[in-house]
Amino acid sequence: MSVMLTLHIKGDPALMEKHAAADPDSIRAISDAAKTEGLIAHRFYGSDDGQIMVVDEWPDAESFHRFFTANQDRIGPLMAEVGVTEEPVLTFWRELETHDQVGWNA
Repeated sequence: MSVMLTLHIKGDPALMEKHAAADPDSIRAISDAAKTEGLIAHRFYGSDDGQIMVVDEWPDAESFHRFFTANQDRIGPLMAEVGVTEEPVLTFWRELETHDQVGWNA
């Protein structure tokens, strides 16, 4: 069964959107590299209080770690550009069987 990943960083969501609009190829190159390691789904979210969250679905945690390690030369500069100065907080989640799923082809 796949895992969900949340990655939290303190950064400027507006700068993330500005960077993505100005250089969509750099963002796309990172997600394309992730897909080669098995990325299933991916989204960025931002809050009004200066936080960025990435929500991904991966086959397993190891696939994400392979991708993240191999692509630091792309990810590091992007994080610096959007004001990130601290290490990201990563959490891997497994789905719980609660018998009340809604959506996502439940």
